[in-house]
Amino acid sequence: MTARNGVRTPGRPLWSPRWTPSTARNMAGGRAETPRTALRQLRAAVVLFLAAGTAACTAPPAAPGPGSTGSGSGAATIAEGLDDPWSIAFLPDGSALVSENNTGLIKQLKDGRTNAAVPVPAELETTGEGGLLGLAVSQDFAKDNRLFVYFTTPQDNRVLSYRWEDGELTDGREVVTGIPKSRIHNGGRLEFGPDGYLYISTGEAGQRELSQDLASLGGKILRVTRDGDPAPGNPFPDSPVFSYGHRNVQGMAWDSEGRMWASEFGPDRDDELNLIEAGKNYGWPEVTGAPGDDRFVDAVVVWPSTAEASPSGLAIVDDVAWLAALRGERLWRVQLSGDKAGKPAAVLQGEYGRLRDVEAAADGRLWVLTNGGNPDRILAVSVK
Repeated sequence: MTARNGVRTPGRPLWSPRWTPSTARNMAGGRAETPRTALRQLRAAVVLFLAAGTAACTAPPAAPGPGSTGSGSGAATIAEGLDDPWSIAFLPDGSALVSENNTGLIKQLKDGRTNAAVPVPAELETTGEGGLLGLAVSQDFAKDNRLFVYFTTPQDNRVLSYRWEDGELTDGREVVTGIPKSRIHNGGRLEFGPDGYLYISTGEAGQRELSQDLASLGGKILRVTRDGDPAPGNPFPDSPVFSYGHRNVQGMAWDSEGRMWASEFGPDRDDELNLIEAGKNYGWPEVTGAPGDDRFVDAVVVWPSTAEASPSGLAIVDDVAWLAALRGERLWRVQLSGDKAGKPAAVLQGEYGRLRDVEAAADGRLWVLTNGGNPDRILAVSVK
C-alpha cells in the first residue's frame, strides 16, 4: 500500500484519461486531508452533542402500513433532526447510513435513533450544489466493510472508499478523482449494478461542452471496478464512460430485467427519466426531452415543467419507478413495461416539501429523504 495526499491508497496508479493532457492534469489535483487529531476532537464533540439531543432528533420507527400523515399517503416519519440529507444506503444489519450535504457527516440510524455521526476525513467544499453527496455499500460488505462516498473538494468531485466499522471511517482509498466540480451540476449518485460494478453519475459542472466530450468525466454515467479501473466491457476503450450527453443525472436504478434507468434534471424544462444503454448519447446540450432526433436517445418520460419535478433519487420496486422530486415536492410513481413507461402519478404532493432521495428498505417500504425542511426527516412510505 502507498499513501497519496494523506490518504491510504492501493499500490497502483489511479485511472486517468490517457488521451488528453488537460484532463490528466485535472486528475492529478491534490487535496489537504483533515488532521487526524482534529478529526478525533470533532468526532468527540459530535458524539457529546448527539448524546444530549438524540431523543429530540429522532423518533421510533413506525409499523408498516399507513402512518402518521393522516393524508392516506401511507407515509410515516421514522427519523427527524437531519440537516440537508442527500443519500441513503442500507447496511446488512438493517441500519441505514445517511449523508448530510453541508455538515459532512455520515449518520448511522438504527431503530429510529442515531448511533453514530462520523465526519468524512477529507477537505470538503460545500458551496452551491457540492459537498457530501452519494453513498454506496459494497456488495461484499460482510467481508470488506467498504463504503463508497462521493464528495466535492476544492479541486474536484471524487469518489473514495472507506472501511466502515464500529462507527469509524478508516483506510481511505481513492476510486475516481478529477470529476469536474462547480457550484452547480455536480452529479453525485453512486450505485452498484446487477453486474457488480460501481456506477457513478456526474454533472457537467455548468460547462455544457463537457457532456459531449468523451475525454471528460463531466456529464456522464461512469462504470468502474471497486478500485476505479474502467469496467470490463465498457463501450469506449480504456475509459470509465458508460453513457454521455447528460446534464446532471441524480438517480440510477435497475428494473427486473436488468435494464438501467436514470433520472435527470432538465434546464428550465424537460426533466427526464431515461433508459440507459452502453455507449449512447443522451443529447445534452444539443437537445432535451424527446425531440425525435436520430443522433440522440429520447427520454422515455419527460416532465415539461421543472416546477412539477426536478427529479433526484430513484428507486425501482416490482418494475415501478419512484422518483423523489425537489422543486416538485412530491414522489412520482411510474409503471415500467419493458423499454416503455406509463403516465406518472404523484404521491405526497406538497406534504413534506422537497424530496431528495428514495431507497427500498428490507420491509418493502420506501425510505424518502426530505430536503430543506429545517430540520429534515426520513419518511417510510408503503407502496403495496
